Amino acid sequence: MGERQIKYYHLYTESPQSKMYLNQMLEIAKRITLVEGRTQTIIPFLTTMRYSRQTPEISGVLTPSICLILQGAKKLHLGHEVIDYHAGDYLVSVIDIPASAEIIGATKQSPYFGLRVEFTMEEIASVVMEAGLDFKPRNKKLNTGAYVGTADEGLVETFYRLLKLIEKPDANRYLSSLMKREMIFRLLSGDSGHIFFQQVMMDRQDEGIGKAIAWFKENYAQSITIKELAKLSNMSVSGLHHKFKAVTTLGPIQYQKQLRLYEARRLMLGGAIHVTAAAMEVGYENVSQFSREYRRLFGSSPSKDIKAFRNSPGVEEKHSQKTHN
Repeated sequence: MGERQIKYYHLYTESPQSKMYLNQMLEIAKRITLVEGRTQTIIPFLTTMRYSRQTPEISGVLTPSICLILQGAKKLHLGHEVIDYHAGDYLVSVIDIPASAEIIGATKQSPYFGLRVEFTMEEIASVVMEAGLDFKPRNKKLNTGAYVGTADEGLVETFYRLLKLIEKPDANRYLSSLMKREMIFRLLSGDSGHIFFQQVMMDRQDEGIGKAIAWFKENYAQSITIKELAKLSNMSVSGLHHKFKAVTTLGPIQYQKQLRLYEARRLMLGGAIHVTAAAMEVGYENVSQFSREYRRLFGSSPSKDIKAFRNSPGVEEKHSQKTHN
């Protein structure tokens, strides 16, 4: 099957003010991001990214967050779907989704720079309730649990004010949490707010598909049949298959399998566990099966993959399986 474009919400023609904020954020990011890969800032939920060369396609798991590109471009692979996005664009995910990404066109003279803000469903729900937001569904079609859009001036300006707090340590503890709430509000109230809201509602743990995803996040090492999962989620087997694949691009069993393999990879990259122990830790009973499925997902055997990954400077943090979004 060929690649398909995922939805890309181009919301506005970039304003001079937005360009100014992006340029100023880029200068701050250059000052504080001195190493390749991710840099954790003094704001707990904010990280910066820097890559001075193109990277190969790196597999990982998208987690609830919004990521804004300041300079450069990326290619996101989500199942059989793909999209290129650039400076001023953002990626939002509200669930854990296996995906892969690659930095494109980056050089030492013109590195890739980006920002990432993590959030939780509880934080989003709190903003929805406090702001009294309500959305009427535009259609009944489920969207994949991640989407790319172009940041409007208000969202870019909120990112800018948040990043500036790094230079004001005494104020960041209180103001940073307020700015994150504002960022969530702007996502919900913007032109693509109905998409963001639908993702949030889909992820509610008392809803069928959200309950299934939540179970896998907590119990990926345990075995479960599709029939049992459907019963747990109060859904039919066919309904579970259809909705799960619509949201995550994977069937339920494939989703669990990839979560297991990503966790095993993370454990081995930590250096304190070998292949057999990692396989058993994430729920495999047969090491040969683990190695076959690992090779199918990552392109080489566990031992070769881990060695190559550790020897690839600047590609990714060695202990994280989040995509470099």
